[in-house]
Amino acid sequence: MDMMSRIAALAADCIHTLWPDAEGLPDAEALRGFLAVPPDPALGDYAFPCFRLSKPLRMAPPKIAEALCEAWSHGDVAAVKPVNGYMNFFLNRENFAREMMTLLQAQGERFGASDMGAGKTICLDYSSINIAKRFHIGHLSTTVLGNSLKRIFDFLGYRTVGINHLGDWGTQFGKMICAYLKWGSREQVEQGGVAALEQLYIRFHQEAEKDPALEDEGRLWFKKIEEGDPEALEIFHWFKDLTLRDAQRVYDLLGVSFDSYAGESFYVDKTGAIVDELREKGLLTQSEGAWVVDLSEDNMPPCLILKKDGATIYATRDLAAAKYRQDTYHFDKCLYVVAYQQDLHFRQVFRVLEKMGYAWAKDCVHVSFGMVSYEGEALSTRKGITVHLDDLLSQAIEKARTIMEEKSPDLPNRDDVARQVGIGAVIYSDLSNNRIKDIDFHWDRALNFDGETGPYVQYTHARCCSLLRKAEALSLPEPDWAALTDDEAQSLLRLISRFPDVIQEAAARYEPSLITRAVTDIAQAYNKYYYEHRILDGEPAQAAARVALTDAVRAVVKTGLFLIGIEAPERM
Repeated sequence: MDMMSRIAALAADCIHTLWPDAEGLPDAEALRGFLAVPPDPALGDYAFPCFRLSKPLRMAPPKIAEALCEAWSHGDVAAVKPVNGYMNFFLNRENFAREMMTLLQAQGERFGASDMGAGKTICLDYSSINIAKRFHIGHLSTTVLGNSLKRIFDFLGYRTVGINHLGDWGTQFGKMICAYLKWGSREQVEQGGVAALEQLYIRFHQEAEKDPALEDEGRLWFKKIEEGDPEALEIFHWFKDLTLRDAQRVYDLLGVSFDSYAGESFYVDKTGAIVDELREKGLLTQSEGAWVVDLSEDNMPPCLILKKDGATIYATRDLAAAKYRQDTYHFDKCLYVVAYQQDLHFRQVFRVLEKMGYAWAKDCVHVSFGMVSYEGEALSTRKGITVHLDDLLSQAIEKARTIMEEKSPDLPNRDDVARQVGIGAVIYSDLSNNRIKDIDFHWDRALNFDGETGPYVQYTHARCCSLLRKAEALSLPEPDWAALTDDEAQSLLRLISRFPDVIQEAAARYEPSLITRAVTDIAQAYNKYYYEHRILDGEPAQAAARVALTDAVRAVVKTGLFLIGIEAPERM
């Protein structure tokens, strides 16, 4: 049992002993959730807000705090003090250091892992790139956010299913084929890849402004795809293969993988059953020639299911996808990591699933995030306003390599480390803020390695590894945990002790930035400790304790970086 859980259990015991007949008092688990960390360490290590007990006890919080402090008699806590309605706990520092270090040495890089998700499945729909378009920064957030959430849930014992719901259906593919046949060649596209396809797509819209009849040709070619025309399908699948090959290079750089690439086209033949079911259940109504599900009682516009020409749309295919995922994976949660602009779409889809009678509809969650713009302008492939992700990652790697050539010219595996640091800088910049925040992309900000950045945290890990290599040459005895009672060590241990809670909160809120913040705080606290204390000097048993703390920091920082999708170099 960790220290916070122990304090919560002891406090719950004290509360129930003092007021045995009171109703509605929190148990140890609830009380643990109420424990807070005072903003000033001088106020204590932990604090319990006694106003939580005011209603069931019909007492003022300051009186409750005083009564609890007078009754307290447990050695794990050196002192308790009532402060403005709070019961403040001051830990026995040596006991706390010994307990934390024993736990950290036993669990290593699995510290914070859990089996809370055992037997449960979470589907994650993320990245969802569009076929025939290059991977751009508009897909960075969904990709790294989804990848991080997948790692977090894996770490907590869940079975996860990563799904890349490809944007591989729609009239735009008819337009692409039309453009390719008019102005492209197989050799040109094979050599230019997705970039060549994008140029053809841009040209199509430029030409269509002068000749609107091109739009009809594009629709005709998409109709041929729908009808299974051999020529149309061959070109369509070729475009798809080119795109996935191009995207895989980016996924490899980011360390991202998927369990399924079933995109929109996969569900086209499954939408008929959805439409029939909606009709059988009396949920379809006709509106201006189209078929919709009325959601006026939910204060939402109707959910369009079939267009006037009988064609399905995103919502129809998302309904089919949700049902397929539940039938196939039996998920406990299905997360859709998609920008907040699609909020209404998902509220409509989830409500339609509820109206269809599916109890699991409540387990579908839209994990929204902010939009990405480029120096104040919205991204648009059609207008040619894009920042391609492979270009960004290449520049980040090159900048990291340049810095290392200056500062660490003899560094082994410099190219590999430059990749880890450059990629880490980009991922960190995306996952360092609350996910719902909009990002206005600027090259200089994204590639800034100073201050609170991915490279800073990675360097802290490398610093720990360097110190541990030096310690291997020493013959150190068993650690004296009393050496970890100073303010800097205690502050560091308190931050580390909360790391498992941060992971669980990040999972509950679908918010990896909590882990980014926590691992940055730990890195900063360690660097302060490093500058205030000579780790390898002095009494050997004390040095052994400081080395053990360094190893614990290394393990936790490495775990935290892994959970947000960043590698941890051992040398920088």
